[in-house]
Amino acid sequence: MKKGIHPEYFMTTVTCACGEKFEVGSTRKDLRVEICSKCHPMFTGKQRIVDTGGRVERFKRRHGLQ
Repeated sequence: MKKGIHPEYFMTTVTCACGEKFEVGSTRKDLRVEICSKCHPMFTGKQRIVDTGGRVERFKRRHGLQ
């Protein structure tokens, strides 16, 4: 490997919006995420609508689903 062209690698703490914290290797020091494996519907089996800016309501109104 060439020296001086690779970014510095850290053990960083990832913090989820649900409060879960875990450590991973990354080129950034601290990471904040909205959804992790503890709260993601694919892993939990629970359906949770993550609505960003009223997108779900706009879709329902547009297609007459309300």
